[in-house]
Amino acid sequence: MTNRSLRGLSLGLRSLLLLGAALPATAFAQTATPPSQVPTSEDPAATVEDIIVTGTSRARAALVTPLAVTSLNSEALQRATSSSQADILNTVPSVKAEGGGGEVAVNVFVKGLPVSGTYQLTPLQYDGIPVMSAFGLNSSAFDVYYRNDLGIERLEFVRGGVSNLFGQGSVAGLINYISKTGDDETHGVAQIEGATEGRVRVDGALSGPLGGGLYYAASGYYRNDEGPIDTGLPTRGGQVRGNLKKEFSDGTGSFTLYGQYIDDSVQFYLPIPLSSTNRERVAGSDGETLYSVQTSQVRNLAFNTPNGVFRTDIAKGVETRGGQVAAVFRRELDSGWGVNANLKYSSYKHRFGFFLDGDGVVNTPETQAAFLANRGLPTNATYTYADDGSVVPASVLLFANRIQDRIRPMEDVTAELNVTRRVSAGGFDHNFTFGGFAASAEATDNVITTSYLAAFNNTPRLINLTVRDALGAPTIVSNNGLVNAGVGYVNNRHSAERYALYFADQIERDRLIIDIGGRIERTTGDLRRERTATYVTDTTTPNLSTALRDVVWGTGSYMTGKVETDSWALAAGALYRLTPDVSLYANASRGYFFPALNTVAFNALGEVQSYEPEVIRQAEAGVKYSGGRVSGSVSVFYNDLKDRRTVQFLNTGGGALAEVVSVVSTEAYGLEGVLDVRLIDNLSFRGNVSLIHHEYTDYDSSPTFIGNEEPRQPSFLYNAGLYYDDGAWDGSVYTNYTGSNFTDPSNAIELDGFNVVRADLGYTLERADGRSLRLGLDVFNVLDDQGITEGSPRQGPAQVSAGAYFIGRPVLPRRYTVRLTYSF
Repeated sequence: MTNRSLRGLSLGLRSLLLLGAALPATAFAQTATPPSQVPTSEDPAATVEDIIVTGTSRARAALVTPLAVTSLNSEALQRATSSSQADILNTVPSVKAEGGGGEVAVNVFVKGLPVSGTYQLTPLQYDGIPVMSAFGLNSSAFDVYYRNDLGIERLEFVRGGVSNLFGQGSVAGLINYISKTGDDETHGVAQIEGATEGRVRVDGALSGPLGGGLYYAASGYYRNDEGPIDTGLPTRGGQVRGNLKKEFSDGTGSFTLYGQYIDDSVQFYLPIPLSSTNRERVAGSDGETLYSVQTSQVRNLAFNTPNGVFRTDIAKGVETRGGQVAAVFRRELDSGWGVNANLKYSSYKHRFGFFLDGDGVVNTPETQAAFLANRGLPTNATYTYADDGSVVPASVLLFANRIQDRIRPMEDVTAELNVTRRVSAGGFDHNFTFGGFAASAEATDNVITTSYLAAFNNTPRLINLTVRDALGAPTIVSNNGLVNAGVGYVNNRHSAERYALYFADQIERDRLIIDIGGRIERTTGDLRRERTATYVTDTTTPNLSTALRDVVWGTGSYMTGKVETDSWALAAGALYRLTPDVSLYANASRGYFFPALNTVAFNALGEVQSYEPEVIRQAEAGVKYSGGRVSGSVSVFYNDLKDRRTVQFLNTGGGALAEVVSVVSTEAYGLEGVLDVRLIDNLSFRGNVSLIHHEYTDYDSSPTFIGNEEPRQPSFLYNAGLYYDDGAWDGSVYTNYTGSNFTDPSNAIELDGFNVVRADLGYTLERADGRSLRLGLDVFNVLDDQGITEGSPRQGPAQVSAGAYFIGRPVLPRRYTVRLTYSF
């Protein structure tokens, strides 16, 4: 454990002790019903009858919660998941989740709020504990550190309101997965799945009693996957998780230890050249339909640096090794008091192997002659394949591309303590919560960018290029496929500490429920960024181009800085039970986000720029219904976000990438509708629809963008499906529709809307002792829709739709999966 992690752990322990000393120490009551005691719907869909515990002072049904909530139980999660978190989150109203990159790094867009990275507005939590406590230490998504498995009991996605003031906090929403814990009976599930394009995955989960009020739960998976797009770079690895829970003999609470270890490598898919006319996949130079330009041959790329030879680890993809340990304490005592505390430490070694979407110069496929002309090279050229030296046929198109080795280890410590108090006064029942949250996180962002030359086809071969001038003198432009050794270098280290105090009161009287709460928080950030220079690292190999001879690398000297700021949040909500089946609700909040540290710039004097909180205001009102065969809700919402620092990674024109920061303000409003109808005893219709208007109200670097829609955010979303289950046979057909949206803030290029249709069919053999065996078939993207989730983010406003090609990322192709699940 590093000195930094020891300081962070000490911070967490000190915070718990100080908060405990500052708050009443007489008797305590737990914040929410433990997940193992909360009933879940037998229907795998979310309904307004589901019990919600995320961030509340007291567990309660969604029907009587003055918030927008979505809950999915374990069965729904298992059947919704195909590749990534996007498969699950896309079923939530007003959420667009981009899963075209594969299993990780899902981009999540919520209610028209501007986002420059993944999970920045909607923190990812497991068991109420954040996967990572600070945003923007680097640009890796939080789902690279943690995976779902069969040990998940349910998902709760709560948007807006008092609940989101607790813990890590985010008034925009919290994504909280709740793990299964043991009870007095042994439960288990084992599953094996196989899918087209070479996927095999084995999952298992087991829970039960150990005696003396001690219970266990364990889960994990291992999988090997050559797809869903075959790049020659496989996805393989696994994860194990578990918990030990001690329930106090007097029934007043519990103490739970959680643990996770992951060792996993995942391939990530980037935008590719598509047809500019219909934006569908095109044929490569070999005549085969192109699905990816990634290639395993880049694993051999290496070059000299001032610190020795650098060899890429790009073939490992998104690699994560490490884990998390956490402890959660809940206790209720006499007189309505309670105490709840948690402490977490996590440490991961993480690398994000990233294939880009072009070389930053031309970015589209080129003929061999065009490649020379576009770079001002002599026309006397020789192209050969790097693997065997054979001549490249003249008909073969070229695609120059880049890779990035993103080396990003991280450590994180969080601690939270709150006390609760139940009081009846003046005819009202109060559930008070007073608490605090502290966190210390540190992460590296070391990025090495390299460009290479390859043929334009699936799993392409690397290409060597030598040109000769008028006198016949040779210049090596591409050597073993390498075009530019070290075109870009970044080495940053950011750390953040957060301290927050919060309060809430959940008030109930007859048909009326009122929530009020507030939060104050202070954050500090330390920045350490290495300066760079150009070095000549190869003076012995003759005839090398300048790009192969010179390397951009770190100098060993650093710019350092410190930022700090504070802010506050207030939230209130009210719900009125009009009838036992109908509730009217409304909520409003004023909250904040702290700017991501990777958006903070230094001026010419080496001074850190200003660092101010980004203020968000939200309001929502609606009606919820649950009666007989029908349940649902209708709501309207409004939000605005001021002075948001958004970062784009844009091409500089010479092959490198620059982090371009803009300060923007936005406004959004819309309507959500959710409907669940049991058509007959075993057949249900479920769906939701979202209409969202969103626009920029300020844009410092480009005022002409004011009034434009935010990029990659649709104005129309819906989910709709039929679900059948008679205990033996089950099946479903449903679709997720993403409306049209723009590729960048200029609104110059519009992407068409698309549907992703899913189908699932299963048969279950049930034994009298409760054991069962299910055989299921799942089809992802039944219609093989090639809808485009994004254009080329690296090109930004420079991307054009004219020409032979358009750079974009389609949804993942159709895939068939068979699962055999044994439960006992």
